[in-house]
Amino acid sequence: MRTELIQASELLRRNTPEAIEEAIGLLQNTVFSFSMKMCGHRQDAEDTAQEVLFRSLKHLSKLEDAHALAAWLYTVTKNRCHRMRRGPLQRNETKLSLDELIPDDDELRRLLLAAESGPEHDAIRAEQRQLLHQAVLRLPVPLRMVLVLHDMEELESEQIAQILDVQVGTVRVRLHRARLAVRKHMADLLAGMPEKNIVVKPAVTDRPAECRELFANLSEYLDARVEPRTCEQMRAHIEGCPACIAFINDLRAAIDRCRSMEVACDADVAARMRSLMTKEYLRLLSIPAVVASSRPAVRARKAGI
Repeated sequence: MRTELIQASELLRRNTPEAIEEAIGLLQNTVFSFSMKMCGHRQDAEDTAQEVLFRSLKHLSKLEDAHALAAWLYTVTKNRCHRMRRGPLQRNETKLSLDELIPDDDELRRLLLAAESGPEHDAIRAEQRQLLHQAVLRLPVPLRMVLVLHDMEELESEQIAQILDVQVGTVRVRLHRARLAVRKHMADLLAGMPEKNIVVKPAVTDRPAECRELFANLSEYLDARVEPRTCEQMRAHIEGCPACIAFINDLRAAIDRCRSMEVACDADVAARMRSLMTKEYLRLLSIPAVVASSRPAVRARKAGI
């Protein structure tokens, strides 16, 4: 879970104008960032942050801890994102099978060559992290939602299952396919290839069966969710298979990029929105708006205030 939500939950319990204003600022950043990662359109993300926070104000004092706060906030934001008038939330709904996402021998050879190029290759990849958001937006919405909630918003699989109302096993399957897909889309973008749906290709016939089994369970392995004995068996295979090592490193790099991705709201917009929401929350609690009143109000586009 994002540390911002833990901090916001603690601040709200203090019930002082200063703490409440800081808490609402943290919640605002969380909702905006999540919305931007899902829709890719700044205006929609700002509208979502304003609407979600306004709808949440009367509930914040009733949410007992950070887990309850996260469940409420992401559920409401998820529902709002599905009603956005812009953004790629209504396309790319093709289901992706593992055979479409597992690398063939040609791609594995390219990964091995890239791994041998050393630090210079890593530096080039670091400079192109801005392509990550494009790769994420290419994902089908169910996969994108799980990837953003797990690898970017730092929620546990069990929390995501609650928010999406699905089984934990479904979350894990979607997460693995989302990671494989975003890795593949990143490779296409880095190679300068135009946007396209992933094309079904023949299965990887030249690789040992152990490789295919490993590729199908990599997220469980990387997230330490496999039994110790199975983990040892997978590790033994990896240590003797350079192609698997190259692919795992490439997938781990894609996951690390996702985990480090942040999108910030415009500072002026954020300040005005925080002022408006803080004053309204203090009004609901009948607390004098000592801090919030010192900042200018903003016209509420969606809330109708």
